Amino acid sequence: MKLRTLLALGLGGAALGLLLVEPSLAQTPAPEAAPAAATPVPNKGDTSWMLISSALVLMMTVPGLGLFYGGLVRTKNMLSVLTQVMAIASIVCLLWVFYGYSLAFTNGGGLNDFVGGFGKAFLKGVDATTVAATFSNGVVIPEYVYICFQMTFAMITPALIVGAFAERMKFSALVVFSILWVTLIYFPMAHMVWYWGGPDIFADAAKKLAEATDKAAAQADYDAVLADAGLLFKWGALDFAGGTVVHINAGIAGLVGCLMLGKRIGYGRDLLAPHSLTMTTIGASLLWVGWFGFNAGSNLEANGTTALAMINTFVATAAAAVSWLFVEWAAKGKPSLLGMLSGAIAGLVAVTPASGFAGPMGSIVLGLAAGAVCFVMCSTVKNALGYDDSLDVFGVHCVGGILGALATGILVSPDLGGAGIPDYTTKPGELVLGAYDMTAQLITQAKAVGFTLLWSGIGSAILYKLVDLTIGLRVTQEEEREGLDIADHGERAYNY
Repeated sequence: MKLRTLLALGLGGAALGLLLVEPSLAQTPAPEAAPAAATPVPNKGDTSWMLISSALVLMMTVPGLGLFYGGLVRTKNMLSVLTQVMAIASIVCLLWVFYGYSLAFTNGGGLNDFVGGFGKAFLKGVDATTVAATFSNGVVIPEYVYICFQMTFAMITPALIVGAFAERMKFSALVVFSILWVTLIYFPMAHMVWYWGGPDIFADAAKKLAEATDKAAAQADYDAVLADAGLLFKWGALDFAGGTVVHINAGIAGLVGCLMLGKRIGYGRDLLAPHSLTMTTIGASLLWVGWFGFNAGSNLEANGTTALAMINTFVATAAAAVSWLFVEWAAKGKPSLLGMLSGAIAGLVAVTPASGFAGPMGSIVLGLAAGAVCFVMCSTVKNALGYDDSLDVFGVHCVGGILGALATGILVSPDLGGAGIPDYTTKPGELVLGAYDMTAQLITQAKAVGFTLLWSGIGSAILYKLVDLTIGLRVTQEEEREGLDIADHGERAYNY
């Protein structure tokens, strides 16, 4: 500040002296120089919202997911589920800052379509002054905040898989599998769907192209900027908050896991009922509250789109809970709490990719569909096929995620109350909507879903097999009958 003041005084004095020598200069003021473009500075409101959102998503994992899953297993396995969720979250938190953030959100050179590089491993080059782009020109948030927010997504995703093979997998095997899975499946998936340079990069490249004398070279530079993104992002796949990256990704990995581990002892013969629907209700409630950080936080700013994602997270969840409740009531004769809780989670999952794109009425329709479809998958289809997905990870997360990802391609339509698809290339520097073709967008969404199923399904099968061949996946029959609380951890959730 002192330096700027001295410069101003010095320049002012020189100008006054010149006018005294040559008064005619005062008659023709010099033209003003064009102001330099201001460097974007994080807004405190945006920063505050993203700090809150990061904490909300952490709450989804611990305690939310732990209590939701823990209440659904038998008493002898409650502590094991809590331990698994907490351990995965803690390990992935560290892996994220070691190399996960770099693999997900930096340029990967020749492999950039699929994964990033190690340029920001151990957070190299990141400090309190560096910033990350949002979805608006000239709007940024501190990079540390962005790292924390995306970290919470990485922490919860592998923890979701636990529910598919709950009560029968070795803790040591789960730890090794989770480390391999986030490294080889999740980090690349996050890169492919969410990595891009941000709107300001597009605007700067377009400005240089317009002003360039060597149009060919400038066009090549502009094309390089557009190409610096993950594969599915370049396809035009829409995933606002993680339908592919989180839910389909984890859901199909869970199905592969439960098939490879086999059924629990007594499945289909013994009563394997939840030991505490009270705990499950607490966990589901925390998940719903935390999901506002998950969905509304994914806008990376505090503005109208954030509000849209929030209201959609309200109404889609409520619609799915009501849908599952009444469909089950009609099918089984009684409305169940567990059904309503499952429906709420199905609605949250389905609206995740659509939350910033769909309108509220479209989100209600999506929620109603999700509750009914996921109920059928978790009861009729699951029973017909006979697989033991302990806590319905596939039926809720994968199927709900697929429904939501496909529906996003429809509900984004402005004609259906959707927000439309932003176009950052036609008029860089301005927020305009691009052309929308429902058929083309649906095809793109279907491609993204299919790719995710293959990427995670095949990749997870290889990792399960690798772990099985080295340390073994499943506990012994004696340990499974005793319960994993004692067998794996030597302690009980309840001592009364």
